[in-house]
Amino acid sequence: MIRSVLIELALFLAPFVLYGALMLATRGSLVPENWSVRALALCSVAAIALMVVGLFVFEHGRSAEAGKRYVPAEMRDGQFVPGHFE
Repeated sequence: MIRSVLIELALFLAPFVLYGALMLATRGSLVPENWSVRALALCSVAAIALMVVGLFVFEHGRSAEAGKRYVPAEMRDGQFVPGHFE
């Protein structure tokens, strides 16, 4: 649970961090007065889009195991049988 929250937080913050790095590289400072409202709005839209895509991708990847029962790894007749879903 905490991993998915951290991933979504990272996806949300990525556009703002990239814009800050661009501002630092081009203007040499991170003064908030230099940040345009239009750029922040675009970063917000990109951040929300990344979060939605991230939620879809991570949830779609988990749906293959949904409704199946996990059988843990075991030793059967001296042979190792890896865990799997049934």
